[in-house]
Amino acid sequence: MTKKLLCENKALKEVLLVGNPNTGKTTLFNLLTGANEHVGNWHGVTVENKVRSFDCLGEKLNLVDLPGIYSLSALSYEEQVAIDYLRLHDKCKVINICDLNNLQRNLSLTLNLLEFGFDVVLAVNSMDKRPLNKVDYKKLSAMLNIPVVEINAEKGWGIDKLKKLILTPFKRPPKPNYLTENKFLNLKKSLGEMAFGLDDFHAIKVLEKDEKVLAELNLTQNDISFPEKSIVKIAEIRYGFIQKIKEACFKISGRVYGTSKIDKILLNRFLAFPIFLLILCGIFYLTFFTLGKWCSDGLNWLLDKTLGKFVSLITTNAFGENSWVTHLFCDAIVGGVGTVLSFLPQVGLLFLFLSLLEDSGYLSRVAFVSEDVFGKLGLSGKSIYTLLMGFGCSTTAVLTARNMDDKKAKIKTAMLTPYMSCSAKFPIYVVIGGAFFGANNVFVILGLYLLGLVVSVCLSYIYEKTILKSKEQSFILEFPPYRWGGFKRLAKVLIENMKLFLIRVGSLLISMNVIVWLLGNFSFGFSYVPANGGQSMLESLGVVLAPIFVPLGFGSWGAASALVAGVVAKEVIISSIAMFNVATIQNGIASSLTNPESMVFFASPVAAFSFLVFCLLYCPCISTTAVLSKEIGKKWTAFAVVSQFIVAYLVTLLLYNIALAITDYGFLTVFLFILVFVIVLLSTIKIVSMLKKPRSCRGCKGCK
Repeated sequence: MTKKLLCENKALKEVLLVGNPNTGKTTLFNLLTGANEHVGNWHGVTVENKVRSFDCLGEKLNLVDLPGIYSLSALSYEEQVAIDYLRLHDKCKVINICDLNNLQRNLSLTLNLLEFGFDVVLAVNSMDKRPLNKVDYKKLSAMLNIPVVEINAEKGWGIDKLKKLILTPFKRPPKPNYLTENKFLNLKKSLGEMAFGLDDFHAIKVLEKDEKVLAELNLTQNDISFPEKSIVKIAEIRYGFIQKIKEACFKISGRVYGTSKIDKILLNRFLAFPIFLLILCGIFYLTFFTLGKWCSDGLNWLLDKTLGKFVSLITTNAFGENSWVTHLFCDAIVGGVGTVLSFLPQVGLLFLFLSLLEDSGYLSRVAFVSEDVFGKLGLSGKSIYTLLMGFGCSTTAVLTARNMDDKKAKIKTAMLTPYMSCSAKFPIYVVIGGAFFGANNVFVILGLYLLGLVVSVCLSYIYEKTILKSKEQSFILEFPPYRWGGFKRLAKVLIENMKLFLIRVGSLLISMNVIVWLLGNFSFGFSYVPANGGQSMLESLGVVLAPIFVPLGFGSWGAASALVAGVVAKEVIISSIAMFNVATIQNGIASSLTNPESMVFFASPVAAFSFLVFCLLYCPCISTTAVLSKEIGKKWTAFAVVSQFIVAYLVTLLLYNIALAITDYGFLTVFLFILVFVIVLLSTIKIVSMLKKPRSCRGCKGCK
């Protein structure tokens, strides 16, 4: 008896946070624990349990943020994660958070929790300034037989009252009223003899034909004589009770929640994509030019005049101007890392704008508009979310693919995500593109982002028709009302992403730059090349690899070596170029890229564009590869990495030759040639497919 009580007390130390997606669950988790977890309006924001301690009126408790669920029957991987954890921790206090404006729908999950017998505290989150519903919370609490509290997770209203309810002793709530009514009891009895051995929760799940519960009971659907339309009847009983709650407790306004007049424009079938491209173009212009460029140039000047001069003075006085130690600190650490570090303002701005788009609810609408189009190419709406998240970081985006309903869809989506242009690549676009394209670089950058999306979509279609044909998947999407996240939320996003960038620069980039510098300045005999002459280890490797890239227009050993270093992290490409070209840098790294004496230079804008395309598409970084291996297995990861290099090479080769042809013959001539070629190719494919079809007599069935 004592042992049992100790176990229960230990379980009470853990509080579970449960709710539908988009109810403010993670916002409440951040508020209670002081965390800064990602908040969003779509799947994949919470893909696994997040645990963090918090102070509950003087008592330390663990709060577990579970992935969003709609019921205790899973429709996806992330929902199964939450349901499994819930059922294994049935003696924990459960905070069921609901959205005030969607309370009628959210209550379905609440009833699921009560059917199981969880100790539930219902937290009704009021996020909108003009709420759709007005609720009598005392009546609601009386009808559900559980404590109910109104909160605002963004502003912190009602949190003290919620904490008091969390600390109340564990108590199994009474069964919902409809479980004792004849309508349900007759339905349960219709299961026959097996009904007598089932509690209400398991009986309901059997009637709903829940495969997970049937497997637990060692049953299949063939073993049971189900009542007619049992799933529908259970839903009618449950929602009939919710309707009674609505009539007794709700006062509803005439507005439709989540709709806006601006959606008529933003969701227009003809205008939606052009508007999205226009918004992206505006973001890139502000980030890579104007505001972002001014901040970046200012930080670069400050680093050069302060840290650069200080380190140079110290090392020169201590070791001499030509010492390898001086060059290591000045070129590898300050020069290479400082070049990447100067992009800190632009990194912050890019994530700030993406966060604005997400928090506002706009990205959810982009996914909705895209679903029909991409669905025909083998991608579901969930895949689109993952790909869009790839614009931030491929590593974290790949994790969101784990909740795909279909295994092949998950593998396909994970393999396509690294083709997206992640934030680590944009320093490459800014430096190299700025050196060769000037103000037009904004269109080059936009084109590169779109190219990654186009390549991934084309590959998805190929995979769908060959090795990875996926099944039809469920896609549930909620339209939140357009919201302003607030300065506090945006400041948190900005600080968090800048902090992560600084940690990355301070750990990975410094160590990689030191390694690249040592390989680039010492021979295999450990002789210092600048002083003693000879060929460095990196140059020896680069000379071997350089001929591979000659057809792509950038066959120097420095460019090849920078690409090898970029496999670790894409930012290393620019820091490596800064180290290789240190002798020819006069007015910034961009000026050295046009100097034939530089180790990394490009003979023409076409060659520079070719290099940018290859950087966009070639092998994913080490961290993304590691996550891919964990999520989809080693064989598929190896296939993804090798195929990505091949695709990058072929696409770059094609675009490089098209760009050269445009330079020589003009855009119109090349465009007409490509148009004629495509028409001939499609016509040939159509004719071949028609010839393959068996010919039959008109009106004759089964004739060969």
